[in-house]
This record gives sequence, C-alpha cells and structure tokens, in this order.
Amino acid sequence: MLPDQNDRGRPATNGTPSKMSIPDTTIIPSASSGTTSSLAAVVRHKSVTKTRNRRTAAEYAGLDSTIVEVCRADNPLSVRGVFYRVMSAGVVAKTEKEYGVVQRRVLKLRRDGVLPYEWIADGTRWHVKSRSWDSVEQALNDVAISYRRALWANQDTYVEVWSEKEAISSIVTPVTDSYDVPLMVARGFASETFLYSTASTITSIGKPTVVYQLGDHDPSGVAAWKHVQVKLREFAPGVEISFKRLAVTEEQISSLSLPTRPTKSSDSRAATFKGESVEVDAIPTRVLRNIVEEAITSHIDPAALEATRLSEHEERQGLLAMARGWSA
Repeated sequence: MLPDQNDRGRPATNGTPSKMSIPDTTIIPSASSGTTSSLAAVVRHKSVTKTRNRRTAAEYAGLDSTIVEVCRADNPLSVRGVFYRVMSAGVVAKTEKEYGVVQRRVLKLRRDGVLPYEWIADGTRWHVKSRSWDSVEQALNDVAISYRRALWANQDTYVEVWSEKEAISSIVTPVTDSYDVPLMVARGFASETFLYSTASTITSIGKPTVVYQLGDHDPSGVAAWKHVQVKLREFAPGVEISFKRLAVTEEQISSLSLPTRPTKSSDSRAATFKGESVEVDAIPTRVLRNIVEEAITSHIDPAALEATRLSEHEERQGLLAMARGWSA
C-alpha cells in the first residue's frame, strides 16, 4: 500500500490562489485601455476554474461511499480492482491521476476504520520466517490439524496456475490452495531460473501437465504468456504440456463488459497489438475465483478425490491421537 500523498499541483485551500491558478499568459493592459478590471476578472475566472477541479466535500463523500459499496459487494480486491469498479460506476475518470485519488481515499477509509483492512488484497509483500512452536505438544497438534494428503498423487494430470501479477495472488490462493494446486507468481516476464525450476518439477512428476494463466490483456501480458510456453516446452521436452489462458480473454472483455485502458504507446510491442488493454484486476473477485475453480476441477477424478479425502481424514485422526498421547 502506498503512503498518503498530497494532491500536488492543486490550488491552496486557504482561499489564497496558488501559483497554478495564475494564467499561463499574462496580458499587460495599456494605460489608455482601461482594461485593468477586465484583466482582474480574467485572472479570477481562471483561478475559480482551476480551484473547481478539486472535489468538494460532498463529492469526496460520494466517492468514499462508492468505494465502500463496491468493496462490500466484491472482496477482497486489489486497489487497482477498486479503481476499475469505481470507474465503471462513473464516479472517477479513466486516468492514472484518478487512480491516485482512489488509492488515497482507500487508505484514508481503512485508517478511519470505515473500510475493513481484509477487504483489500496485497500479494506483493510477504514475510519470511521458519515456523516455530512453544512445545512438542503444540507442534504435533499443529501438524495433525494442517496435515494434507497430496491430492494429485491419484490423479492422471498435474495442474499449475500461473499469475502474471502478484496483486491478485491473495485473491485466487484460497481456490488453488484448497485443491492443492501450485500458484506460480511470475511478476511479468518470468526469469530463466524460475522457468527452469518449474520445468524440472514438471519433468520429475512425469504426468501430462496443464498450465493455466491469469494475466493482463495488453502487449506485454500476452508476450509474457507466450514466453512461458516457449521456455517450459524447451526445458521439459519429454513431457506433454498444455497451456490455456484463463483470463483476461477477448471474450471476457465483451461478456463481462470489463473496463479498458489505453494501450501504452511506450510498450515496444504495442504496434502489433489491437484494441485497448484490460487488466486482470478488472474481473470481479467471485467470477475470477469461479473461473479458476472450474478449470482445476475439470481435471479431478471424483472417485480418486474421495479416496484421497478419506485417507487424509483417517491419517489426521491418527496424528491427533499421537499428539494427545504425547501430552498425556
């Protein structure tokens, strides 16, 4: 989460016009023209126009209300996701400047206790620490409770889900984790090391593999996904690998009426890209989770899953009995 920022380049709020309120071109009246009062009127007019660009208290209240409502209806959301939903409601314009406004209001609402912290997702930061316990009993009990059997050991396929962006990792993790599927966060173009390591895992498992991807519909997002496909096939030539983009697709842009943004002309790949860009954050949380879940479960044999769940339950009970026996 970015820290609070002041609205730079805006008029002062103490009634005194800021430097930005002075016209770019100053007209010097002639002694005989008698236009001094007219010039003053022009300056005042431009100052008022500049000042009016700042939202009123009522407008900020309306923006805050919309932010809370969209988050209540669909959470958790990344801040970018909040911006797209507020923009779709017509409360802010489709510009990076307005994204900054939403960003600051979200932070204020959270600090004021209006917007629950857990409604905003941030998968871009984490902490690293090995697990520790106060006692052997506590360790055994935690192991028993968290014990999970490898769900895909009895399945015919190995599945991975890749995300181009860290920001949505906390949104889809509840789904991938519940089905014991690895979520690979590539952060744009995946590194050679990350791709080689992943391919090595795919090779060691030795099953037909399906790799799904979540990414932005923009020149770099599409190119990054193609890069993953080329390198995984190169590093794991002996394995049958299928690739499919789950989001964002052109069909989803239309069917879900997803908000777009201008494609960055600075992107060297923009020349061959058609249409505007769409970020994966624009897809509603529930919809995105359903898309991922449906893709994963399409590869699961229900009978094999039931057998795995039954064994898991019995083995967990055994571990809990062991923990109770240790503490007795």
